[in-house]
Amino acid sequence: SYTYNPTLIVDTVEGASPSPSEVQNGHADASPSSSDCLGQPAQDRDQMRANIINEIMSTERHYIKHLKDICEGYFRQCKKRRDMFNDDQLRVIFGNIEDIYRFQMGFVRDLEKQYNTEEPHLSEIGPCFLEHQDGFWIYSEYCNNHVDACMELSRLMKDGRYQQFFEACRLVQQMIDIAIDGFLLTPVQKICKYPLQLAELLKYTVQEHSDYRYVAAALAVMRNVTQQINERKRRLENIDKIAQWQASVLDWEGDDILDRSSELVYTGEMSWIYQPYGRSQTRVFFLFDHQMVLCKKDLIRRDILYYKGRINMDRYNVVDAVDGRDDDFNVSVKNAFKLSNKDSDEIHIFLAKKLEEKLRWLRGFHEERKMVQEDEKIGFEISEYQKRQAAMTVRRMTKQKGHRSVPPGYPPPMDPMNPGQYLVGDGMEQSEFQFPEPERCKSPFWQSFSRLTPFRK
Repeated sequence: SYTYNPTLIVDTVEGASPSPSEVQNGHADASPSSSDCLGQPAQDRDQMRANIINEIMSTERHYIKHLKDICEGYFRQCKKRRDMFNDDQLRVIFGNIEDIYRFQMGFVRDLEKQYNTEEPHLSEIGPCFLEHQDGFWIYSEYCNNHVDACMELSRLMKDGRYQQFFEACRLVQQMIDIAIDGFLLTPVQKICKYPLQLAELLKYTVQEHSDYRYVAAALAVMRNVTQQINERKRRLENIDKIAQWQASVLDWEGDDILDRSSELVYTGEMSWIYQPYGRSQTRVFFLFDHQMVLCKKDLIRRDILYYKGRINMDRYNVVDAVDGRDDDFNVSVKNAFKLSNKDSDEIHIFLAKKLEEKLRWLRGFHEERKMVQEDEKIGFEISEYQKRQAAMTVRRMTKQKGHRSVPPGYPPPMDPMNPGQYLVGDGMEQSEFQFPEPERCKSPFWQSFSRLTPFRK
């Protein structure tokens, strides 16, 4: 039978892969400088740096070979067998592996130019990482897709035809004796390993070395890449919860949340006035990336929500409102802010109960715009396959419960100066792989969602 064992693969493919804590903390947390090597003779210090440079070059060359084997030995052969694989399956299993292969060949080509074969310790490879730093973001799509790839492979491997086919591909390409899932894990390993390698290189690079400041900058860049990739993977793990929440809201209209959004940023209850009506209404607001959903509580069952609309955040500016009489609405306001349409005179005004709550909302809007900009930079989005999987999960859970889900409660006040608390916490175990991730406060919104109030007689 087909089993997925990432630990075995990590130890086999490219040596022991760094643990999340190692990658996050590295060996450079003590701010390495020339003082780290004062107790060592210059010859030994140079030899250590040369060894690390040689190891980096060796692993890069082996990695290119693995990528070539995946693209030529597996992917291209699968594309020839349309009777076994459709386009969706190929996209799920292999992701953007060909893009990674092309990028990595260019990166290694530049590394080779900077590699001093006679005196490796004099090599200056730091600038290569900085020149290609934007290219490393393509790993985000691959890593986000990796769990789905493993699930699809596991499903296919239940059929003996696919086991025989993949084994035949491996033998024809003369690959090492590792299953296809092992090869598909190598890009995930690689992006995790860069911070550890650079931290070790920095440790044995004195500040007087011409490569020192470039290696230090490259280490910071690659740590940021792995942390951001991990953050987006965490968001994808929460899309099932978002789909479940939407299914619990009564009278839903329009597109699904997941068509545009993947993260709940903040939620709370406020008074709302909308031109041209000018009448104050109490609503519960859910701020996601790209949109804010408006809901109304049931008059009797306060834990039941009704859909009342949404606001496209891409079309609005957030404007702070001073306490006192507002000229746009001709009403007295306190703890208020506005959403002003960029293309028309449409204005919404929101009134929080306390100043602290208003500050939390303003911080939430800031985080939402920042999130959208970062997603656009790296091309982050939810695939159609992932949306379908989330929808299937909702249907399965609804069928098991035998009745419609009841909406969740709402989180208590949180620290307005801590943006991390606006984000949804990680409520799922990462069984396949894990990137370095800072400590995160778990949102009580999703915690309360798992303890839904049952219907009362």
